[in-house]
Amino acid sequence: MSDIDKSLTPAHAIIYLMVLASASDGDIRDAELQAIGRVVRSFPLFAPTEEDSLVKTVEAAGQMMAPDGGLQKVIAAAARALPPHLGETAYAAVVDVVTADENLAPTEIRVLELIRDALNVSDEGAAAIEHAARARHMTVEAVD
Repeated sequence: MSDIDKSLTPAHAIIYLMVLASASDGDIRDAELQAIGRVVRSFPLFAPTEEDSLVKTVEAAGQMMAPDGGLQKVIAAAARALPPHLGETAYAAVVDVVTADENLAPTEIRVLELIRDALNVSDEGAAAIEHAARARHMTVEAVD
């Protein structure tokens, strides 16, 4: 077990996954950053201190992703840090972030698949989470 694994809390693991998924298309958009903040403020598993230290946690996630194999390293460390009952919660947070800009890049879809597999989220659970996220991000204008 690495030092990162020992210090990664479940809440931080979810933040790392949100940052990873957001950055997977090469750009973290403002809508995605706002969604990360919204998730941290609204999900009960995040303590108020997580919001206070959010910038530091996002920076730490970025540093962990920087070296070769960073994507796999972040996913594996997060999966180890999360108790099984939080897999769907983590996946919901990640989906909320990547759908915030209403534009899913192929790389984001692939990262979602990797995260879903690492967290053992069932196909049915993932489909329900993804459907709910699309519904939450709908606007008055119809989208074809």
